[in-house]
Amino acid sequence: MKSNSTKISLLDSFRQLSKEKWQLGATIFIGKLTGLFLVVMAMMVLPNFFGTPAHAADTYTAHETSMINTINTVWTLVAAFLVFGMQAGFVMLEAGFARKRETVNVLMECIFDTCLCGILFYAIGYAFMFGQGNGFIGWGGADGKTWFFLQNIPDTYLAYGVPVLAHWIFQFAFADTCSTIVSGAMIGRTSFRGDILYSIGITGFIYPIIGHWAWGPDGFLATMGTSGVFAKLLGQPFRDFAGSTVVHTIGGVASLAGAIVLGPRLGRIFARDNKEKGGLPAGHNLLIAAVGGFILWFGWYGFNPGSTLNAMDVQGIGRVATNTTLAACAGGFTAMLAALWWGKTKGKFDLAFTVNGFLAGLVAITCPCYWVSPFGSIMLGGIAGLIVVGGIYLIEWFRIDDPVGAFSVHGINGIWGTLSLGLFASGQYGFTTPTGADNTAPVTGLLYGGGFGVLQAQLVGSFIITAAVFIVSFAMMYIINKLPHPWKLRVEEHGELGVGGLDVFDHGTEVYPIDDEEITLGDLMDKGVKQPA
Repeated sequence: MKSNSTKISLLDSFRQLSKEKWQLGATIFIGKLTGLFLVVMAMMVLPNFFGTPAHAADTYTAHETSMINTINTVWTLVAAFLVFGMQAGFVMLEAGFARKRETVNVLMECIFDTCLCGILFYAIGYAFMFGQGNGFIGWGGADGKTWFFLQNIPDTYLAYGVPVLAHWIFQFAFADTCSTIVSGAMIGRTSFRGDILYSIGITGFIYPIIGHWAWGPDGFLATMGTSGVFAKLLGQPFRDFAGSTVVHTIGGVASLAGAIVLGPRLGRIFARDNKEKGGLPAGHNLLIAAVGGFILWFGWYGFNPGSTLNAMDVQGIGRVATNTTLAACAGGFTAMLAALWWGKTKGKFDLAFTVNGFLAGLVAITCPCYWVSPFGSIMLGGIAGLIVVGGIYLIEWFRIDDPVGAFSVHGINGIWGTLSLGLFASGQYGFTTPTGADNTAPVTGLLYGGGFGVLQAQLVGSFIITAAVFIVSFAMMYIINKLPHPWKLRVEEHGELGVGGLDVFDHGTEVYPIDDEEITLGDLMDKGVKQPA
């Protein structure tokens, strides 16, 4: 009887449904069937475009080539937009780790650096970095015409089939990232006019010219495995898939040079001078710093996978994205544990170290992300998390004021990530092409039986770039700091210590302006105002 009553109640429920509800249900059902049909069709059709690895003998019709180039261009542009979105993360991270009195200055510097970078990379930077020239600097095409102001450029960049202007957008976002990194260790005592001058030097000359050595079509580090003075000694090119050295080491080392020239913020107490009061001051807003860190992590999915410059290498893109994720996770985890077990934060789960830890893992995986296995990415990312904690304490011991840990995150871990390729390259993957992966000549590191060849090439390239950037950046910062105010690199003392700090001195406002008419809950209760029930 109970079973029959249940059936009758179900039938009654169906009969009571209105016509509109039946129509809604039918629409949802048809929609789900349509979606399922599209998914099945996509599974059947897309492998024809993406699933077959590229071989030297593959040939494509003009229509197929056009489709491949279109897909690769869209992929490159989407990646470029993700990388550019990292600027929001940098702004929030640096502002959160800074003091309240210098927050507007941080925001303004990051915004201005982006605007300046776009103009300079259009005018001279792209030609210096990606134009053909010699092993040390580029300037144009094989026809001898210069690419300054994006003149005389070809339709597509090299053999990738991606329009040069799409490649420019992607590389502009990288250049902007490097420029923003530099300001991290110089927060709180750099005059805005001084920032303008050194930003011109970094974006217009240092980054693109030194970057040409590793990424230019004829850069001497990129070709040292086949030509030049290092060819017979090493037999390997310098490799940096997405920029551990070219973007992060350049930015981090230039930031260190600036911090040394500037000296510490006034009133800064170091731990070796006072164990109780010394140490890195806490940021004024860890909420926006943490959110900024997550935005950077998200943008890294354009930074690393986008560096394939093609969407056809689906295995490579998936591997790079996975390695990027695992390295970040491992870096955050080990940095949290290191801060828990050692140092001033012992016994506490420190948020700032954890954020810098996953950023260190992201920086480290940026170079080797295409050539390592997921397990290798976990190992090198975990080591990066330990390195960043040790690096921050080391910089503190040398009495160098780096408010956000820029050198430890980007400089030291950029070097570590570059060298880690020589250890963890798994010997399975070669290089990416416009039509897929070419694994006929895989890169093999020392730990996978490849010997010291790759590691030696990485050591040579990393040392040359690190040394060149530090020497040139230090000289530039030193010269700017000798200029008279207001163009001197370091702001006047009263500009740093006055009411409102740099924000009021250079920008005339504070990030959190005080409103005299603002009424708090405590004010209401003190005044006896009744609260609504």
